[in-house]
Amino acid sequence: QHRAPPALAHLATTPPSPRPLVPLPGPPQPPMTRSRSTTAVLEIATNIAKELVTRKVTVVAGLAAGIDTAAHRAALDSDGRTVAIIGTGINKVYPKENRDLHSEISSRGLLLSQFWPDAPPQKHTFLMRNATMSGYGIATVVVEAGEHSGARAQARMAVEHGRPVILTGLVVTNNQWARALVGRPGVHVADGLKDVLGIVDGLISEASILDADLRRLVSA
Repeated sequence: QHRAPPALAHLATTPPSPRPLVPLPGPPQPPMTRSRSTTAVLEIATNIAKELVTRKVTVVAGLAAGIDTAAHRAALDSDGRTVAIIGTGINKVYPKENRDLHSEISSRGLLLSQFWPDAPPQKHTFLMRNATMSGYGIATVVVEAGEHSGARAQARMAVEHGRPVILTGLVVTNNQWARALVGRPGVHVADGLKDVLGIVDGLISEASILDADLRRLVSA
């Protein structure tokens, strides 16, 4: 059971953006492991991130190797905004090879951590990070997630939190856990990039309508 963190530390040179946010979690990255994401899956994540940027949507990921790195990199290279929600303290860089990306996101986007500034990477901190990501954006897009992955855990937590989840057809085809989620409220299946973007556009439109209704109620 994961609850909302009591506080978040951040590194940024600009204030948090009011743009819609879409998390793209990758496989888990506990200490001493590396992503096994294929080139095709990384290309899918890259293309989704690029297209989200064209819609002025902020791309959210966890700064892990593999899918997270591809999503962050694509957003920055497209002059978009990206948020990294990390599984360590704000003063730590993990994995080490993402030191430059860590610095670039802190200067051009936003770095968030729910842990003490010098907290090291641990298996449970990444799951806690995934819980935070699941509630931070308007939807979680899963492009790859094995049976025991952090992305699977995030999808499950998003459903429990009542947050939308978008599963690619590849994820549904390859994973029993994903097929079990199909049909649950808020769970969408996208057979390609066009489907992902159509679902995101619909969610943004719904959020805008709800926000406008709330503003009218408050000002009444």
